[in-house]
Amino acid sequence: MEATGVYWKPVWHILDDGEFMLVLANAAHVKNVPGRKTDVNDAMWLAELLAHGLIRASFVPDQPTQEMRNLMRTRKQLVREQSRHLQRVQKTLEDANIKLDSVLSSLMTKSGRAMIVALIAGETNPAKLARLADPRVKASPQDLREALRGRVTDHHRFLLRLHLKQIDTLTAALAEVDAQVATNLEPFRTAVDLIKSIPGFDDIGSHVVVSEIGIDMSRFLSAPHLVSWAGICPRNDESAGKRRSNRLRKGAPWLKTTVVQCSWAAIKKKGSYLQALYHRIKARRGPKKAIIAVAASILTAIYHMLKDGTMYHDLGADHFNRRSKDRQKTRLVKRLADLGYTVELKPLAA
Repeated sequence: MEATGVYWKPVWHILDDGEFMLVLANAAHVKNVPGRKTDVNDAMWLAELLAHGLIRASFVPDQPTQEMRNLMRTRKQLVREQSRHLQRVQKTLEDANIKLDSVLSSLMTKSGRAMIVALIAGETNPAKLARLADPRVKASPQDLREALRGRVTDHHRFLLRLHLKQIDTLTAALAEVDAQVATNLEPFRTAVDLIKSIPGFDDIGSHVVVSEIGIDMSRFLSAPHLVSWAGICPRNDESAGKRRSNRLRKGAPWLKTTVVQCSWAAIKKKGSYLQALYHRIKARRGPKKAIIAVAASILTAIYHMLKDGTMYHDLGADHFNRRSKDRQKTRLVKRLADLGYTVELKPLAA
Protein backbone atom coordinates (compact mmCIF):
# COMPACT_ATOMS: atom_id res chain seq x y z
CA MET A 1 0.00 0.00 0.00
CA GLU A 2 0.99 3.62 -0.49
CA ALA A 3 1.84 5.84 2.47
CA THR A 4 -0.71 8.70 2.56
CA GLY A 5 -0.46 10.75 5.72
CA VAL A 6 -1.91 8.73 8.60
CA TYR A 7 -4.69 7.14 6.55
CA TRP A 8 -2.66 3.99 5.85
CA LYS A 9 -2.24 3.19 9.56
CA PRO A 10 -5.73 1.85 10.43
CA VAL A 11 -5.70 -0.42 7.35
CA TRP A 12 -2.16 -1.54 8.20
CA HIS A 13 -3.09 -2.40 11.81
CA ILE A 14 -6.03 -4.56 10.66
CA LEU A 15 -4.09 -6.42 7.96
CA ASP A 16 -1.05 -6.83 10.19
CA ASP A 17 -3.00 -9.22 12.44
CA GLY A 18 -3.43 -11.64 9.53
CA GLU A 19 -0.98 -13.67 7.47
CA PHE A 20 -0.24 -10.98 4.91
CA MET A 21 3.23 -9.74 4.05
CA LEU A 22 2.71 -5.98 4.04
CA VAL A 23 4.80 -3.53 2.03
CA LEU A 24 4.52 0.21 2.61
CA ALA A 25 5.60 2.24 -0.43
CA ASN A 26 6.87 5.80 -0.42
CA ALA A 27 4.54 7.80 -2.66
CA ALA A 28 7.46 9.79 -4.07
CA HIS A 29 9.12 6.56 -5.28
CA VAL A 30 6.14 5.04 -7.11
CA LYS A 31 4.78 7.93 -9.15
CA ASN A 32 2.92 7.01 -12.33
CA VAL A 33 2.90 8.83 -15.66
CA PRO A 34 1.27 12.27 -15.21
CA GLY A 35 -2.26 12.67 -16.53
CA ARG A 36 -3.36 9.08 -15.87
CA LYS A 37 -4.11 9.24 -12.19
CA THR A 38 -7.15 7.56 -10.69
CA ASP A 39 -7.44 5.32 -7.64
CA VAL A 40 -7.91 2.26 -9.84
CA ASN A 41 -4.93 3.12 -12.04
CA ASP A 42 -2.79 3.76 -8.96
CA ALA A 43 -3.69 0.33 -7.57
CA MET A 44 -2.88 -1.36 -10.88
CA TRP A 45 0.41 0.54 -11.11
CA LEU A 46 1.43 -0.50 -7.56
CA ALA A 47 0.57 -4.13 -8.36
CA GLU A 48 2.69 -4.02 -11.53
CA LEU A 49 5.66 -2.48 -9.70
CA LEU A 50 5.42 -5.06 -6.91
CA ALA A 51 5.26 -7.93 -9.44
CA HIS A 52 8.56 -6.75 -10.90
CA GLY A 53 10.16 -6.17 -7.49
CA LEU A 54 10.45 -2.40 -8.01
CA ILE A 55 8.94 -1.27 -4.71
CA ARG A 56 11.32 -0.64 -1.83
CA ALA A 57 9.54 -1.21 1.47
CA SER A 58 9.51 1.71 3.89
CA PHE A 59 10.60 1.25 7.49
CA VAL A 60 7.59 0.53 9.71
CA PRO A 61 8.63 -0.06 13.36
CA ASP A 62 7.02 -2.54 15.70
CA GLN A 63 4.22 -1.57 18.08
CA PRO A 64 6.38 -0.66 21.16
CA THR A 65 8.64 1.51 19.01
CA GLN A 66 5.64 3.22 17.39
CA GLU A 67 4.19 4.03 20.82
CA MET A 68 7.52 5.43 22.01
CA ARG A 69 7.82 7.43 18.79
CA ASN A 70 4.35 8.96 19.26
CA LEU A 71 5.20 9.93 22.84
CA MET A 72 8.51 11.59 21.95
CA ARG A 73 7.05 13.45 18.97
CA THR A 74 4.17 14.65 21.13
CA ARG A 75 6.67 15.80 23.74
CA LYS A 76 8.58 17.81 21.16
CA GLN A 77 5.39 19.45 19.93
CA LEU A 78 4.47 20.39 23.51
CA VAL A 79 7.92 21.92 24.06
CA ARG A 80 7.54 23.94 20.87
CA GLU A 81 4.11 25.19 21.96
CA GLN A 82 5.52 26.09 25.36
CA SER A 83 8.27 28.10 23.67
CA ARG A 84 5.67 29.95 21.59
CA HIS A 85 3.76 31.00 24.71
CA LEU A 86 7.02 32.11 26.31
CA GLN A 87 7.69 34.29 23.27
CA ARG A 88 4.18 35.74 23.61
CA VAL A 89 4.91 36.59 27.25
CA GLN A 90 8.06 38.40 26.14
CA LYS A 91 6.12 40.23 23.42
CA THR A 92 3.51 41.36 25.95
CA LEU A 93 6.19 42.62 28.34
CA GLU A 94 7.87 44.53 25.52
CA ASP A 95 4.53 46.15 24.68
CA ALA A 96 4.30 47.22 28.34
CA ASN A 97 7.84 48.75 28.23
CA ILE A 98 9.18 46.02 30.53
CA LYS A 99 12.70 44.91 29.40
CA LEU A 100 12.93 41.89 31.66
CA ASP A 101 14.60 39.68 29.06
CA SER A 102 17.59 42.04 28.88
CA VAL A 103 18.54 41.49 32.54
CA LEU A 104 17.56 37.83 33.04
CA SER A 105 18.76 34.75 31.19
CA SER A 106 15.18 33.46 30.91
CA LEU A 107 11.73 34.77 31.79
CA MET A 108 10.80 31.46 33.40
CA THR A 109 13.58 31.47 35.99
CA LYS A 110 12.61 31.73 39.65
CA SER A 111 13.23 35.47 39.64
CA GLY A 112 11.51 36.14 36.31
CA ARG A 113 8.41 34.18 37.21
CA ALA A 114 8.13 35.90 40.59
CA MET A 115 8.29 39.31 38.92
CA ILE A 116 5.71 38.38 36.27
CA VAL A 117 3.32 37.04 38.93
CA ALA A 118 3.75 40.29 40.88
CA LEU A 119 3.01 42.32 37.74
CA ILE A 120 -0.16 40.28 37.18
CA ALA A 121 -1.17 40.91 40.81
CA GLY A 122 -0.98 44.67 40.21
CA GLU A 123 2.47 45.59 41.56
CA THR A 124 4.04 48.42 39.53
CA ASN A 125 6.78 49.73 41.85
CA PRO A 126 10.13 48.93 40.13
CA ALA A 127 12.02 48.86 43.44
CA LYS A 128 9.66 46.29 44.99
CA LEU A 129 9.72 44.20 41.84
CA ALA A 130 13.54 44.30 41.72
CA ARG A 131 13.74 42.98 45.28
CA LEU A 132 12.09 39.75 44.08
CA ALA A 133 15.25 38.86 42.17
CA ASP A 134 17.41 36.02 43.42
CA PRO A 135 20.75 37.16 44.93
CA ARG A 136 22.57 35.16 42.26
CA VAL A 137 21.18 37.34 39.43
CA LYS A 138 24.14 39.05 37.74
CA ALA A 139 22.26 42.24 36.87
CA SER A 140 22.66 45.11 39.32
CA PRO A 141 19.65 46.38 41.33
CA GLN A 142 19.79 49.63 39.34
CA ASP A 143 19.55 47.75 36.03
CA LEU A 144 16.67 45.65 37.37
CA ARG A 145 14.74 48.75 38.45
CA GLU A 146 15.24 50.40 35.06
CA ALA A 147 14.16 47.24 33.21
CA LEU A 148 11.01 46.97 35.34
CA ARG A 149 9.96 50.60 34.87
CA GLY A 150 7.09 50.32 32.41
CA ARG A 151 3.42 50.92 31.70
CA VAL A 152 1.48 47.76 32.55
CA THR A 153 -2.26 47.97 31.90
CA ASP A 154 -5.10 45.62 32.77
CA HIS A 155 -4.98 44.35 29.19
CA HIS A 156 -1.32 43.35 29.64
CA ARG A 157 -2.10 41.63 32.94
CA PHE A 158 -4.87 39.61 31.29
CA LEU A 159 -2.56 38.43 28.50
CA LEU A 160 0.27 37.60 30.92
CA ARG A 161 -2.10 35.61 33.12
CA LEU A 162 -3.46 33.74 30.09
CA HIS A 163 -0.05 32.80 28.68
CA LEU A 164 1.37 31.87 32.09
CA LYS A 165 -1.57 29.53 32.65
CA GLN A 166 -0.94 27.89 29.26
CA ILE A 167 2.75 27.41 30.11
CA ASP A 168 1.82 25.75 33.42
CA THR A 169 -0.66 23.47 31.64
CA LEU A 170 1.96 22.44 29.08
CA THR A 171 4.49 21.84 31.87
CA ALA A 172 2.04 19.46 33.56
CA ALA A 173 1.41 17.71 30.22
CA LEU A 174 5.17 17.27 29.70
CA ALA A 175 5.46 15.68 33.14
CA GLU A 176 2.72 13.19 32.20
CA VAL A 177 4.45 12.36 28.93
CA ASP A 178 7.76 11.82 30.72
CA ALA A 179 6.07 9.50 33.21
CA GLN A 180 4.52 7.48 30.39
CA VAL A 181 7.88 7.29 28.59
CA ALA A 182 9.49 5.94 31.76
CA THR A 183 6.74 3.29 31.93
CA ASN A 184 7.32 2.16 28.32
CA LEU A 185 11.11 2.34 28.47
CA GLU A 186 11.90 -1.21 29.60
CA PRO A 187 12.38 -2.78 26.10
CA PHE A 188 14.71 0.09 25.15
CA ARG A 189 16.67 0.54 28.38
CA THR A 190 19.84 -1.20 27.20
CA ALA A 191 19.88 0.75 23.92
CA VAL A 192 19.29 4.02 25.78
CA ASP A 193 22.23 3.33 28.12
CA LEU A 194 24.46 2.67 25.11
CA ILE A 195 23.48 5.87 23.32
CA LYS A 196 23.88 7.94 26.50
CA SER A 197 27.57 6.99 26.54
CA ILE A 198 28.05 9.25 23.48
CA PRO A 199 29.02 12.85 24.38
CA GLY A 200 26.14 15.28 23.99
CA PHE A 201 23.32 12.77 24.52
CA ASP A 202 21.05 12.89 27.55
CA ASP A 203 17.91 10.93 28.39
CA ILE A 204 15.67 12.85 25.98
CA GLY A 205 18.09 12.67 23.06
CA SER A 206 18.62 8.93 23.47
CA HIS A 207 14.86 8.35 23.83
CA VAL A 208 14.23 10.17 20.56
CA VAL A 209 16.86 8.15 18.70
CA VAL A 210 15.57 4.73 19.82
CA SER A 211 11.98 5.81 19.12
CA GLU A 212 12.85 6.79 15.55
CA ILE A 213 15.20 3.99 14.47
CA GLY A 214 14.29 1.23 16.93
CA ILE A 215 16.81 -1.21 18.37
CA ASP A 216 16.96 -3.76 15.53
CA MET A 217 19.63 -2.57 13.10
CA SER A 218 19.01 -5.46 10.70
CA ARG A 219 16.33 -3.26 9.10
CA PHE A 220 19.14 -1.16 7.62
CA LEU A 221 21.62 -2.77 5.25
CA SER A 222 24.55 -0.77 6.62
CA ALA A 223 25.45 2.35 8.56
CA PRO A 224 25.48 4.53 5.40
CA HIS A 225 21.93 3.34 4.66
CA LEU A 226 20.83 4.54 8.11
CA VAL A 227 22.57 7.89 7.61
CA SER A 228 20.88 8.25 4.21
CA TRP A 229 17.48 7.32 5.64
CA ALA A 230 17.92 10.00 8.32
CA GLY A 231 18.68 12.60 5.65
CA ILE A 232 22.12 13.44 7.09
CA CYS A 233 24.04 13.04 3.84
CA PRO A 234 24.33 15.10 0.63
CA ARG A 235 21.97 14.27 -2.18
CA ASN A 236 23.04 13.01 -5.60
CA ASP A 237 22.09 15.76 -8.07
CA GLU A 238 24.31 15.59 -11.14
CA SER A 239 23.62 16.33 -14.78
CA ALA A 240 25.95 16.50 -17.78
CA GLY A 241 28.91 15.78 -15.55
CA LYS A 242 28.18 18.78 -13.31
CA ARG A 243 27.24 18.61 -9.65
CA ARG A 244 24.20 20.85 -9.31
CA SER A 245 23.50 20.59 -5.60
CA ASN A 246 24.82 18.88 -2.49
CA ARG A 247 22.13 19.98 -0.09
CA LEU A 248 20.84 17.53 2.48
CA ARG A 249 18.10 15.14 1.51
CA LYS A 250 14.66 15.56 2.98
CA GLY A 251 13.87 12.80 5.41
CA ALA A 252 13.28 11.88 9.06
CA PRO A 253 13.04 15.49 10.32
CA TRP A 254 12.35 14.33 13.88
CA LEU A 255 15.57 12.30 14.01
CA LYS A 256 17.73 14.73 12.03
CA THR A 257 17.04 17.75 14.25
CA THR A 258 17.71 15.81 17.45
CA VAL A 259 21.01 14.29 16.26
CA VAL A 260 22.24 17.68 15.01
CA GLN A 261 21.27 19.34 18.29
CA CYS A 262 23.14 16.69 20.27
CA SER A 263 26.12 17.11 17.91
CA TRP A 264 26.43 20.77 18.92
CA ALA A 265 26.68 19.63 22.53
CA ALA A 266 29.10 16.79 21.69
CA ILE A 267 31.74 19.04 20.06
CA LYS A 268 32.10 20.99 23.30
CA LYS A 269 33.87 18.06 24.98
CA LYS A 270 37.56 18.93 24.95
CA GLY A 271 40.06 16.43 23.63
CA SER A 272 37.41 14.31 21.90
CA TYR A 273 37.32 12.81 18.43
CA LEU A 274 34.05 14.59 17.59
CA GLN A 275 35.53 17.99 18.45
CA ALA A 276 38.61 17.25 16.32
CA LEU A 277 36.39 16.12 13.42
CA TYR A 278 34.32 19.31 13.66
CA HIS A 279 37.34 21.66 13.60
CA ARG A 280 39.01 19.64 10.84
CA ILE A 281 36.03 20.02 8.48
CA LYS A 282 35.07 23.51 9.65
CA ALA A 283 38.39 24.89 8.41
CA ARG A 284 37.60 23.72 4.87
CA ARG A 285 33.82 23.64 4.55
CA GLY A 286 32.41 25.91 7.27
CA PRO A 287 30.50 25.22 10.51
CA LYS A 288 27.22 24.01 9.00
CA LYS A 289 28.72 21.23 6.89
CA ALA A 290 31.06 20.37 9.75
CA ILE A 291 28.24 19.81 12.24
CA ILE A 292 26.37 17.66 9.71
CA ALA A 293 29.51 15.54 9.31
CA VAL A 294 29.67 15.14 13.10
CA ALA A 295 26.00 14.11 13.16
CA ALA A 296 26.63 11.53 10.44
CA SER A 297 29.60 10.17 12.40
CA ILE A 298 27.48 9.92 15.56
CA LEU A 299 24.67 8.11 13.74
CA THR A 300 27.22 5.70 12.23
CA ALA A 301 28.54 4.98 15.72
CA ILE A 302 24.99 4.44 17.00
CA TYR A 303 24.36 1.89 14.25
CA HIS A 304 27.38 -0.21 15.21
CA MET A 305 26.77 0.22 18.94
CA LEU A 306 23.19 -1.05 18.71
CA LYS A 307 24.16 -3.79 16.27
CA ASP A 308 27.08 -5.11 18.36
CA GLY A 309 25.87 -4.07 21.83
CA THR A 310 29.04 -2.09 22.62
CA MET A 311 29.58 1.16 24.48
CA TYR A 312 30.92 4.30 22.79
CA HIS A 313 34.71 4.42 22.44
CA ASP A 314 36.26 7.83 21.78
CA LEU A 315 39.12 7.70 19.26
CA GLY A 316 40.76 10.78 20.75
CA ALA A 317 41.59 14.22 19.40
CA ASP A 318 44.84 12.97 17.80
CA HIS A 319 43.11 10.26 15.77
CA PHE A 320 43.63 11.99 12.43
CA ASN A 321 47.31 12.69 13.16
CA ARG A 322 47.90 9.05 14.06
CA ARG A 323 46.05 7.81 11.01
CA SER A 324 47.92 9.96 8.49
CA LYS A 325 51.31 10.60 10.06
CA ASP A 326 53.18 10.62 6.73
CA ARG A 327 50.67 13.00 5.18
CA GLN A 328 50.93 15.30 8.19
CA LYS A 329 54.74 15.23 7.97
CA THR A 330 54.70 16.10 4.27
CA ARG A 331 52.26 18.93 4.80
CA LEU A 332 54.31 20.51 7.59
CA VAL A 333 57.57 20.22 5.64
CA LYS A 334 55.95 21.85 2.62
CA ARG A 335 54.59 24.61 4.84
CA LEU A 336 58.06 25.36 6.22
CA ALA A 337 59.49 25.30 2.70
CA ASP A 338 56.94 27.88 1.62
CA LEU A 339 58.14 30.07 4.48
CA GLY A 340 61.74 29.82 3.23
CA TYR A 341 63.22 27.13 5.44
CA THR A 342 65.02 23.91 4.62
CA VAL A 343 64.15 21.06 6.94
CA GLU A 344 66.05 17.84 7.56
CA LEU A 345 63.98 15.21 9.27
CA LYS A 346 65.58 12.79 11.71
CA PRO A 347 63.60 10.26 13.75
CA LEU A 348 63.91 10.45 17.51
CA ALA A 349 66.07 7.87 19.22
CA ALA A 350 64.06 5.04 20.72
